[in-house]
Amino acid sequence: MLSHLRAWRERGWTVIDAPTYATVWQQYGGSVATHPQVIARLAGLVDIPVRYLGWQQDGNIVAAVACWGRDLALAKKVLKQRNRRFFDLGNAEIILPVAQAAKVPVRQRMSYVSELNAGRIATLKPQAESLAIARAPEDYSKKFRYNQRREQRLLEEAGGVMQPMLDFSSEDQARIYSDLFHARWGFDVPGKDHLASVFKLMREFMTGSMILLEGKPIAAQVLYRVESPEWVSVEYINGGVDPAHQALSAGSVLSFVNTQNAWADARAVNKPLRYSFGRSDREYKDRWCQTVPVYRVG
Repeated sequence: MLSHLRAWRERGWTVIDAPTYATVWQQYGGSVATHPQVIARLAGLVDIPVRYLGWQQDGNIVAAVACWGRDLALAKKVLKQRNRRFFDLGNAEIILPVAQAAKVPVRQRMSYVSELNAGRIATLKPQAESLAIARAPEDYSKKFRYNQRREQRLLEEAGGVMQPMLDFSSEDQARIYSDLFHARWGFDVPGKDHLASVFKLMREFMTGSMILLEGKPIAAQVLYRVESPEWVSVEYINGGVDPAHQALSAGSVLSFVNTQNAWADARAVNKPLRYSFGRSDREYKDRWCQTVPVYRVG
């Protein structure tokens, strides 16, 4: 029965290997959650095999998908079912590697599929939720930019210092982030026991800074960056702030610095930026982002 269902779900698709999937991704692009190395490393961490599929057209592979059974690889639902919530990618934007002229029937379950895939995947349905994608710097009002620069100046005058996340070891990143996350939200970060291992595996993709005051971290954000042929994707997983320094607006300052730097980085390589804050579900995201539609399969 299971093999029959899989044959139905995968009809028209061909099994490919991981290097072929990587080649297709590098050709057509994707997002953090569909990047070949992100999939390979995190799937390896939780020991769940990945099945790669390609769609052929005129002898060429014009689309590819990485699967965990009937779900997209790295799906939160599968991790929960198998009691392996070792990592958290939030509600990441999903961009599958699909050629612009293609229109393919993807049948694996997935959510938060990007508008970039709309028209290229025939089986997409509108999703009730939406994503928060950071606005370009010039799309903020003059007053907003003035206030952000003022907050940054006041924090720096109080002794606040920006320091790149990559200046810290994976173990230190995990400890700092765990402490600040708990301070902000009042509960442990998902996958806390495996966080140092995850950060070590994802170090190549990590970007952004944290804020220190008198040598002590007071704000940190977990950001992953991947570059496609036609765009740059940054996924803001989550963050933590020490509430003892709320008056310094460290979280807001860090969002300002990290988004500004990400835009400068993308423009330096002459590519648009897709900086995702995840699901558009909190008021603070409205300050930084535009709301964009997303899609689902299944």
